[in-house]
Amino acid sequence: MYPFIETIRIEDGQIYNLDYHTERFNKTRAAFWKDSTPLDLREFISPPTLNGIHKCRIVYGKEVEEVTYAPYQMRQVSSLHLVVSDTIDYTYKSAYREELNALYAQRGMADDILIVRNGYLTDTSIANVALYDGHTWFTPAHPLLRGTKRSEFLDRQLIVEKDIPQICLKDYSHIMLFNAMIDWKRIILPINEKHLIL
Repeated sequence: MYPFIETIRIEDGQIYNLDYHTERFNKTRAAFWKDSTPLDLREFISPPTLNGIHKCRIVYGKEVEEVTYAPYQMRQVSSLHLVVSDTIDYTYKSAYREELNALYAQRGMADDILIVRNGYLTDTSIANVALYDGHTWFTPAHPLLRGTKRSEFLDRQLIVEKDIPQICLKDYSHIMLFNAMIDWKRIILPINEKHLIL
């Protein structure tokens, strides 16, 4: 599973959600290296003066190993294909994505996948999700990865955790994708046969 990664949004020099990233970074290190000392990611990020949106990628184990910066272009997603895996585990954000890549290869003509585990919705290959019932955005209570944007949106009460069975998809009108690089309501798809392929 090692090495682990954090992907951080930097826009016009502003670093987003750094406290959430630092918390997850230290929790991951503590889970695998019991004697690790908490570190502050602020000490490792010194982005060059750049306009626009850039992705800061931190590769780490017990210590930070590499920090890189690259321009970011949001992937266009207009359709999802449901795939099932009851064994996939992506609890920790790592460079090891073989299981996710194998599922992504099953997408067919769709742009991405929506992964079902033990009958319940989880995540896409790159993002957490929330589903809208006309009043509230609900996010799966047991995602593959507890993303930093997901934590922020929960803290801001923009989304509510809930187990969402695959068979209840018809109860929702839209699905939203989000992650550290994709903000609130940037990718929303209607839940219908054109955009969600069963």
